[in-house]
This record gives sequence, structure tokens and C-alpha cells, in this order.
Amino acid sequence: MSHEHVSNIGRIWKVFAILSAVTVVEVILGILKPNVLHMNNFMGMNLLNWIFYALTVYKAYYIVYAFMHMEGEKSTLRSAVVFPLIFLILYILFILLTEGDYIYEVFKNSTIKWNF
Repeated sequence: MSHEHVSNIGRIWKVFAILSAVTVVEVILGILKPNVLHMNNFMGMNLLNWIFYALTVYKAYYIVYAFMHMEGEKSTLRSAVVFPLIFLILYILFILLTEGDYIYEVFKNSTIKWNF
């Protein structure tokens, strides 16, 4: 009953490369801020921010997938773990965008001054 040790060095480097590539894309987009993405709005926010949110959710999913060993589980368990988190993230994003826009409009169109 001896178990053979399997090295995961290649898998670790693959995960590192994927997460690093996504982070490099985020940093480059953050530095360059292309006008095509930065000046076009979609649902109250510019496209560049939507790309940042999508890449962040992808990285979060991949971290859970790789480091919590979800790749070996059945798809129903993966769905039971991931779908509620995606729903929660989207709900929090909706609340932040709705309330942030409301507060901005109140301060923009009233006599109340920005004091912070």
C-alpha cells in the first residue's frame, strides 16, 4: 500500500502564469486607460471598469478552482460553491453602483458642497 508522490510543480507554474498574465493585463489597462474603453459607458460605468470587474471575478474563480482543489470535484458541487458567490458579487456590485450614482447626483445637483 505505498502511494507514489506526484509532483505538482508544473501545475503550480501553470496557475502562476495564468494569474500573472491576467494581472499584467489589468495593470497595463490601468496604466494606459484606452479612450475606447475609458470614455464609453455601459450601465452607468465605463467599459474599462467592467473589464476590471470581469478579470477580477475570473481570477477569484481560478484561485478557488486551483487552490481549493475544485477541479477534481463534480460539476454540481462546483456550481453549488461558485454560483452563490457570483450572485453575491453581482448583487453587491449593483448596490454599490446604484447608491454611488445616487450620492453623486445628490451632491452634483444640490447646494450641498463636497466636504470630504
